[in-house]
Parts: sequence; structure tokens; C-alpha cells
Amino acid sequence: MHIARPPVIYAMFAALTSLPGVGPKIAELLNKRTGRYVIDLLRHLPVSVVDRRARPSVDEAEDGQIATFEILVLKADIPPPRSRRPARITAEASSGETSGGQIELVFFHAQTDYLKTSLPVGERRLISGRVERFQGRLQMPHPDFILPIEKAETMPQMEPVYPLTAGLKARTVSNAIKAGLKTVPELDDWLDPELKAARRWPAFKAALLQAHAPQSPADLSPTAPARARLAFDELFANQLALGLIRQQTKAALPGRVIAGTGQLTEKLLTSLPFTPTTAQKRVIEEIRTDQASPERMLRLLQGDVGSGKTFVALMAMLTAVEAGTQAALLAPTEILARQHYQGLSAFLNPLGIKPVLLTGATKQKERKEILAGLKDGSCLLAIGTHALLTDEVTFADLALAVVDEQHRFGVRQRLVLGQKGSGCDVLVMTATPIPRTLAMTAYGDLTVSRLDEKPAGRQDIETALVSQDRLADVTARLATALAEGQRAYWICPLVEETDKLDVAAAEDRHRALSAVLPAARPALAHGKMKADEREKAMAAFKSGDSKLLVATTVIEVGVDVPEATIIIIEHAERFGLAQLHQLRGRVGRGDNASSCILMYQPPLSKTARARLKIMRETNDGFVIAEEDLRLRGPGEVLGQRQSGLPEFCLADLAAHGDLLALARQQAEQVLAKGHSLNHPDMTSYALLLSLFERDSAVQFLESG
Repeated sequence: MHIARPPVIYAMFAALTSLPGVGPKIAELLNKRTGRYVIDLLRHLPVSVVDRRARPSVDEAEDGQIATFEILVLKADIPPPRSRRPARITAEASSGETSGGQIELVFFHAQTDYLKTSLPVGERRLISGRVERFQGRLQMPHPDFILPIEKAETMPQMEPVYPLTAGLKARTVSNAIKAGLKTVPELDDWLDPELKAARRWPAFKAALLQAHAPQSPADLSPTAPARARLAFDELFANQLALGLIRQQTKAALPGRVIAGTGQLTEKLLTSLPFTPTTAQKRVIEEIRTDQASPERMLRLLQGDVGSGKTFVALMAMLTAVEAGTQAALLAPTEILARQHYQGLSAFLNPLGIKPVLLTGATKQKERKEILAGLKDGSCLLAIGTHALLTDEVTFADLALAVVDEQHRFGVRQRLVLGQKGSGCDVLVMTATPIPRTLAMTAYGDLTVSRLDEKPAGRQDIETALVSQDRLADVTARLATALAEGQRAYWICPLVEETDKLDVAAAEDRHRALSAVLPAARPALAHGKMKADEREKAMAAFKSGDSKLLVATTVIEVGVDVPEATIIIIEHAERFGLAQLHQLRGRVGRGDNASSCILMYQPPLSKTARARLKIMRETNDGFVIAEEDLRLRGPGEVLGQRQSGLPEFCLADLAAHGDLLALARQQAEQVLAKGHSLNHPDMTSYALLLSLFERDSAVQFLESG
């Protein structure tokens, strides 16, 4: 399916350098903040508004007020270039019909020529900016606007304020957006007319213009008509794209019946040292039903830390093997792939099945043997990293593809492995609990199964909050615990100290703890180390040669050491809730009671305090995920490490939950028509997708 970008919106997809006043350097800065194209810039909405309508007299002007005056320049005290002394312009100010009273304009490091040209003595100007009172005089440091009287109408009465980044000036962004808005054409509306009328939403172009010209703080609200309309457009496009992906995938790769004999799964169940939970049994049956269906399975297995997702996936893989086919498990890192290989090998050994491990580090001779075994069908189960996705990997008959930690993979990647088999079922797993509203959006092309129960005997982790000031006390207690034979993680947010962030660095902390706790033989692991060095450190900790592992978040997933009972997280206030929960899940994997120490640097912000409080109060990842959404909104909840999930520019799922459900409903109605996007009735929807989903779903559709 191909989506051609309609010519009517070509200008909106022009490079930022096509806008007046935007050169390569400014375009690069804008690209970092907003995106590459004009349409990206137009989705960069104001966060506040400056009211410049106040025109008080000099005596009435309040300290800190934004005020506008018509002035007559009386005197200019401009120091020579490179002087540390500020320039001072004395003027008589008037407001409307009121005149009299002096105001002083103050400029630090201002250019002499600029001041002489813009504020010549004896001429009138319009100025606007924040005023302050200093030693009884009214001053305006660095006015925001200095205009000739004849150009007074060019100053906005209500000025939008945009988020900036280092090197970007507010006026530059504002002028670029004004120019970009001129490229927006009138478009055929994709909204249902009744919905649009009921919600009193403006047309798309009008919504953009209104969103960039707020007339009051109320216009900045997510529920303001213009913003709500644009948020719905973004959600509607997302749901429509996910639905099209699902339709196309099922049409292009129809499923087939995979019916296991039960021989291997029953043998595995009898060999287990534990009893599967009710939730595991329920989800295993859901997956088995999907596999036995003639339709292709596209299912998300979502479970909290320690809920037993890997066992459920193994049961599905064995069902495929029982049916005479192959199964593969894809992991995002070599550490996690090896972890799965070791864990699954222990389960499979009593069954006489030996899986294979394929990663980028696999030696050439072994790689050739594995590739041959996968091709001729003698290798039944494969575990690997992105190496499994390469063109050289072919399967005799792949019937099930399992993708772990799926948030590390994009929409297309999670389907590539499944395309290596005819009618191959796809099961994707995530250990990051996701609020239902986000799961509905991020995984709209998947059926969701939840493991909401932990295995019997799994203990909650006792969590304590400790000020960074008590570092010595924490170290002393840790020394006692390690001397008793316990093992611990010590997590730091950075690898090295920087001037910008006063936080503990893993390397510095490792040196300090090695000096204080030499008997523990602390190991160090972080993302900047060479892979073999990091593996060596992990292996030393796992074997017990090292009792303490100092690390960054590289250990967030893929490290399973049941003997570890303590985790200390420095500057916990700098981590997101989901990440803190994942890190805490590295302990509590054995029979012994475990604890988590969250160290923080006071004073805490209100949000940070609430975040750490919920960590102390609950071990339930789903409760934590919902709280994370409430506290911080979806952008931060998802964060960079969730790059496979959608991050919205205009929609705020915390405020637009009702719109998400409505968008899904509208998308289903469109898809029910059964038309391709090339059908005349679908023109407006092709426009919608081109505007809002080009970088994810549209690219996938075009490649299809």
C-alpha cells in the first residue's frame, strides 16, 4: 500500500530553511526542538501567553508588570564598547492620553550602533517589556519590543510564548512559526461533521491558527476547542495507522493452525519446581487458542517484574515445536539474550531439547552451523539479538516469533522476525507495566494479555527513602550486610562526574566503595565499557566473586541474580517511576527478604516527593504505572527508553483520555468501510496520515 503525499500539503513538508529568516544554524536548533519540517514546527504550541495590553502611567506601573509605553527619548548614556557599565536611556513615558513621568531603559552589553539607531534622542518609540522599580525610579531592562510609532500595530497585544532550547531566541521561533502558518492550505476535513459540530471544533487550519494565537490563559488548556481538535487529529491518525498496519499484516501474512500434541508442555509442567500461577495458566490458554486459530496471532504479553512471562513464552514455543515447526525469541541486548538462553536451557534440558544462541558475538564457525540448522529445521528453538533479523537467517518453518522487551523495537522491527515464517504468530513481551490508556495506543495493533499475579512465595521488596546526607550510614550498614554474605547493587545515574550535574558517578562511586569495602571486591558495569569487560563484571557478581556491583541503568533488564538482596539507588529523584520499578526488580528474586534504598538529594520537588512516596508504598507495577501517568504525563512516562512507543506532540493522554477512546472508535468506523487509502472516499484520511503519522506507520505502509 502506498500513501502519496498530496501536493496541496507539499509546502508544509518543506525544510525549515525554506522559511524566511531561518538559515542552516537556526534550522539545526529548531530541528532539535521541534523536527525537520514546517509541519513539525507548527506542532510546537505555545506554553504561555504574554499580555501586552496594559498601558499604565509611570506612577501606576507595578513592579514586575508587563507594560507598554509610548516614549520620547530624552537622554542616552551609552558607554564605549566592551565596557562593563550598562547603557541607560532616559525617556518620558506616556500611556494613551496620559503623559509625564520618566522611565529608564537599561541595557547590559548592548551594541552601541543598535542603541543609537533604535532609540535616537528626540524621537518617539513604542516600547514593551517587564518593568521594575529601582531606588524609586521606574526601569525597563532590555525591552522586548522597540518600535517606531508608525509600526506600533505590528506588536502583538497577546504574545504566545514557546518552549526554547539553548541558542534559540523567542522572536526567532515566533517569526518562523508565523511564516510557517502561511503555508497551511484549506483542507478537506477528515472529521465526522456531527462530531465536529457537537464538540464545536474549528477546521484544521483554523485550529492551528487559533492554537498559535491564544487570547487568554484559557486558550492554553488541553480542552480548549483548537487544542482539543488538534489532539484528536493526532490520536485519530495514530489509531487509524495502527488499524491499517494490523489489517495489512493479516492480509499479507495470513495465519495457520498450530496445534500442539501436549507431549512436551505436559512433560515440562511435571518437571517444574513450582506451580504456575492462575494468571499464567489463563494467559497460556489464551495464547494456545490463538495458535490453534487459522488467524495470525499478534499478541502482547504484559507482565510486571517477576510475573513469569518467560515461562509463558516457553510454553507457546514448545507448542510450536510439538506441531513440527520452529520458534525463535528475539532480545534487544546480548546480555538479555544470554540470560534467556541460560534460563530456557535449564527448562529444556529435561526435555532433551537444546536451543541455539545467535548474537553479533557468535563465532563464524558456530554461526554457520546455527544458520544451517535453522535452514534445514534441525534447530527447533533459536534465541538471539538483532542478528536473527539479518537476511542470512532463514528458517525451515518458523511458526512463532517471541519479541522480548519490545519497547526497544519499532513497529516494523517487531514484525520482521515474524515475516521469516509463513503465517508466523508473533508474541511480544514487555516487563514495563503500561497504563491501559497508553497500552491501547502503543499496542493498538496487538491483542493484550496481562500477567497480573506474582508467583507464590515471591516476597515484596521493603523500600526505604534515605537522604543523600546519610551516605556514610548507608555504607556502614551495607558493609555489615555484605559481611553476612549478602550481595548488593549500587546504582548511579551517570558514568562520570560532570560540571553540569552534581550527581554521583558510577566510576567515582566504584573507586570510593572499593576503598571502603575491599573485602566485597566491588565490580563496575556501565554502558561506556567494552562489552566483554561489562560481561566479566556481571559474571563476577553472579558467581559471588564480587559481592557488590556498582552500575548505571545498564542492569535495568537482563540481569538475574537470585542471591542479590539489596539495591541502593543514588539520586533516585532523577529517575522515572517506571525505571525505579525496573531497577528495584533486580532484587527479590530469591527466597530471602530483599530491600531497596532510594537515596535522594533534598530538597525534593512536589512531584519527586510523590514519586518516591508511591515507590515506598507499593510493589505493584501496574499501580505505579498509573500513578506515573497521573504525575508526569505520557511523554515522561514513556521517556527515551520507550522509543518504540508513540510520544505525542499535541495530545496529552492524562487530559485527553476520552479523546483516545473516541479516536479508536472513529478509526474502526473508517476501517470497516474496507477501502484502500487510494479510494476517493479515503482522500481526507490519507491527508490525515500524511500530516501526523509519516515517521512511523506511514513509512511502514509505504514499504508494504
